Amino acid sequence: MNFNDEPVYVGRDFGGREITVDDALVAAYRAAVLDDNPLYDSYCPALLLHSECYQNLNWYLKNIFGNLHARQEWELYAAVPVGTAVTTRGFIRERYRKRGRDYLVKETWVLDKGGRLLNRGITHQSFLAAGPDAAGAGPRAVERENVVVNKDREKDTSRRFDLETTDGVELESVSKHVSEEMCMAFSGPGENYHTNREAAVALGFPDIVVQGMMPICFISEVLTRKFAQGWLTAGKMDVRLVNPLWGGERVSAHAQIIDESPESDRSRVSLQVWVQKDDGTKVIVGSASALR
Repeated sequence: MNFNDEPVYVGRDFGGREITVDDALVAAYRAAVLDDNPLYDSYCPALLLHSECYQNLNWYLKNIFGNLHARQEWELYAAVPVGTAVTTRGFIRERYRKRGRDYLVKETWVLDKGGRLLNRGITHQSFLAAGPDAAGAGPRAVERENVVVNKDREKDTSRRFDLETTDGVELESVSKHVSEEMCMAFSGPGENYHTNREAAVALGFPDIVVQGMMPICFISEVLTRKFAQGWLTAGKMDVRLVNPLWGGERVSAHAQIIDESPESDRSRVSLQVWVQKDDGTKVIVGSASALR
């Protein structure tokens, strides 16, 4: 296959791999996101394979300058014991254009040896569009300036992303200082725009762009602390990555209950979730749910 031909279409299967989600993988995850939940002594973190969709980048478009992770969905179907052998599978489920960007949507499955679906992730990746449909959105001008997103953009009032007003209970939040060492542990060991400033500048960014999956994992930490197996076995998440998180910044992950409804002999708790910087800038906003 010639990568430069961009043979990416809805339905294309990118295969997967066989993995044993062992103690070493779990330990690496815990160290990368600084999550010491004792539940992980027995069960894998819900998003242990958070970046499985990126193991093979042949689904990317040719122009990777300024590409961004735009949206992420997760559906969890089982708590996975540490040491379980799993297989993965990834395919393109959608492709669309919006506001001067081309979006590819890759769905990634994790299954046990018997073929049971354990969880699935749906990743929306955006790329600067080329051609007449991109006119007015400015991608060519952006490329000439060699900057896709600068640090001033998030200060604009249009990037505030106010949350739903609710009197629901807010769960205990978690706060993290995302150091360059964390970036390397999470997105390394190679140098790329998630781990190295020079590589980030080459792709149109002013600094290390923290991989979007990391703050999403911080939300998962909040939900695991509260719901434990109710999150690992039946959790759902749908979030949008609305502003970049830069290496060296501090963020906090939050979840607030907005509804609760019966589900079998338990109840499903619906929440709004978000991650924000110390100055209130939202990095991620969206929704989640779990059983209790």
